Amino acid sequence: MSLIKSISGIRGTIGGAPGEGLSPLDVVKFTAAYARFIGENTTRTSKTIVVGRDARLSGSMVFDLVAGTLSGMGFDVVNIGLATTPTTEIAVTMEKACGGIIITASHNPKQWNALKLLNEDGEFLNDAQGKEVLRIAAADDYTFADVDSLGHVFTNDTYGAKHIDAVLGLKLVDVEAIRKADFTVAVDAVNSVGGVVIPQLLRALGVKNVIELNCEATGKFAHTPEPIPENLTQISDLMRDGKADVGFVVDPDVDRLAIVMENGEMFVEEYTLVAVADYVLQHTPGSTVSNLSSSRALRDVTASHGCSYSAAAVGEVNVVTKMKETGAVIGGEGNGGVIYPELHYGRDALVGVALFLTLLAKSGKKVSELKKTYPAYAIAKNKIELTPDIDVDAILEAIKKKYSSETITDIDGVKIDFADSWVHLRKSNTEPIIRIYSEASTMDEADRLAQDIKSVIASLA
Repeated sequence: MSLIKSISGIRGTIGGAPGEGLSPLDVVKFTAAYARFIGENTTRTSKTIVVGRDARLSGSMVFDLVAGTLSGMGFDVVNIGLATTPTTEIAVTMEKACGGIIITASHNPKQWNALKLLNEDGEFLNDAQGKEVLRIAAADDYTFADVDSLGHVFTNDTYGAKHIDAVLGLKLVDVEAIRKADFTVAVDAVNSVGGVVIPQLLRALGVKNVIELNCEATGKFAHTPEPIPENLTQISDLMRDGKADVGFVVDPDVDRLAIVMENGEMFVEEYTLVAVADYVLQHTPGSTVSNLSSSRALRDVTASHGCSYSAAAVGEVNVVTKMKETGAVIGGEGNGGVIYPELHYGRDALVGVALFLTLLAKSGKKVSELKKTYPAYAIAKNKIELTPDIDVDAILEAIKKKYSSETITDIDGVKIDFADSWVHLRKSNTEPIIRIYSEASTMDEADRLAQDIKSVIASLA
């Protein structure tokens, strides 16, 4: 069993002793610490926190613990029920709440659950804020409210519809163009909340023919929920049989979007952001941002529009910070996470679906034809295990020196940019490994680059 505490929240497997899995005691402790932090740092006058959850089997149990703890800390709770991560983010701002908690373990298997923590802007806590919540929790440094100051729980199940309405209201979403294209769209929502909201969104966009796979929000995931090729054989087979024009796959909390082409092949998660950014830049030129481990294709597409690209450290909060700093019109992460500030600063698969379908409708192309218009890259993801006594920081510093003649970025590990490829090395915070991401024009070249770096690390270690 596992319990992982980080600046973005607490995540673990359900069951086990306190501190080993995500036990009820751990949920209460961490929620109380977050409530104290929010109470001391919010600028809102109300004492309200929004709580949403995905469809995990443990979701209602964890919600009861969270809601009871927040009430016990003197906060009113707005229960928005089954809700995506981006829906919860939007609800925080619409409610003018002090913050929000999303009960979801994102792409982790069904035995996992987690608390994702939001500030009053509906955005994830930054590094310093997250560390303060961890400190409060570790010290049990919080005090519960007296009987006259207890909070209350209110239910508001309208935010899914409000989120859809907000997406439909975006200037670059063309409902009429999508309706006229008469697409048949397949959806795999891995038996979570996306099975409710994505089909609703598609029909609101004018898509009459929706094929639903694993759209019952039972929490009994039909396959491993991370939307990567090896987990998506069912929708790939359906697409290969020519039954739909495009397939959309979302993770359990619907902040990541993977696209399947009409021939059953993956559009590739990295290219979700690339395609959406291409469409946005056609109409609203401006800067773009992705993290260091995301495809160079976004940089290339941005340059083709005469605009500037910036890289951020890995992590949504870091991408958002860089987007605000540069005034980016579009950004995100290569895992299928699209951040479109016109609506809000959070990865949002609903926005990705609406903008991609608009692009597809206006292009008059098949998805596979559209993919061929973008720079061709392939990313390999590897890791190298080290013994605990090895100084990982020293190895990364030695790598920097060895490749000092290349372009080096060290805001998050070490990234080496070569003329036609790159490699990014990041150390794990929880185990003695170095994660190695490499990109080149083919997967063979990307893998070869990773193996070369592994050999160098082995010689240094």
